[in-house]
Amino acid sequence: MTPSDEPPARTGSARTGSARTDEAPTGGSRTENPRTDHATAGALERRHPGAHATSPREIPLRGWWQVVRRAVVRSAQDRVPLVAAGVAFFGFLAIFPTLIAAVLLYGLVADPTDLDGHVRQVAEVLPPDATRLVGQQLTDLVAGDQQGFSVGLVVSLVAAVWSASVGVANLVTAVNMAYEETERVGFVKRRLIALAFTLGAVVTFVLLVALVAVVPVTVTLDGVPGALLDAGRWLALAVVSAVALAGVYRFSPERRDARLPWVTVGAVVATVLWLLVSAGFSLYVTWFASYSRTYGALAGVVVLLVWMWLTSMAVLLGAEVNAEAEHQTDHDTTVGPWRARGERDAVKADTAVGRPDPPDAGPADDHTRRTRAPDTDTVHPRSGSTQ
Repeated sequence: MTPSDEPPARTGSARTGSARTDEAPTGGSRTENPRTDHATAGALERRHPGAHATSPREIPLRGWWQVVRRAVVRSAQDRVPLVAAGVAFFGFLAIFPTLIAAVLLYGLVADPTDLDGHVRQVAEVLPPDATRLVGQQLTDLVAGDQQGFSVGLVVSLVAAVWSASVGVANLVTAVNMAYEETERVGFVKRRLIALAFTLGAVVTFVLLVALVAVVPVTVTLDGVPGALLDAGRWLALAVVSAVALAGVYRFSPERRDARLPWVTVGAVVATVLWLLVSAGFSLYVTWFASYSRTYGALAGVVVLLVWMWLTSMAVLLGAEVNAEAEHQTDHDTTVGPWRARGERDAVKADTAVGRPDPPDAGPADDHTRRTRAPDTDTVHPRSGSTQ
């Protein structure tokens, strides 16, 4: 195609093979679209299954295999293990301020001394050494002077949430990296976002304790079998975790929000990975590792840090899966009215595997071209060649 033959910007549909009547040239040939110069819509779908998917359910298994494969490659390019280590470190610093805030909030509706036993039930997902470390800190907190629970509640809660927000801010930055978004807001707004997520995490933690520990105790009076209660406890833990992660994936990236189905998949993947990794690491620490002999009194700290590192990697891998799932389809995955590629204010929604970047690419697309590895079988709009 010569330059004079190229269609004007935003003339055709951003969805391959499904032209919109208000944008596609009337009576025009689809071959005038640079995305389909050398591949029909059917050929594009065969090469990249799910290229026209309107929801994750419409991506076939072969398409999901491509999504997972790209997510693994992107994780290596984004240095997810290294980034997760930073998130884990700052998350470790945020754990105990978060516990303080949780104790303060819990004290508004129940006896704070009951929180120790309830949290120990929730903390069964942690390795034994880490459980003892967190349990000891909780015991010290609830055993202290509780007269300040009403007088200094606001000041103490704000201080605890502010300290914990440092760790959450680093998690938000890491999720932006997974979505290939740059943080464009200032320090004040970024910290306010982190504070909002931190407060939400504290409230979620208190609700999780209520669901997993308090409710089963009440239900036990009705004669429900213990095995069923244990299964319900783990199911509640998984559901609450998945919902919380979906909120993080949807609202933390600095882009137009993705529709709920496009963040749910990664949340489920991250939750399943987290539960499996936690169970496996707990077994490893219990039966094979020798952290106590190697690190002595610091064994609990080291085990907790390693577990948080594994948790952070699971969360970031879930974000990578979400990002690549959006990248698999040409359909608009963002909230609001349908927009053409290049107008969605979201890197992964504005670009699609196997299709060239839109001719009116904005700053987000420039960032993608600088950081994204070349896609297989990407059609170049100018040369008409493929790689």
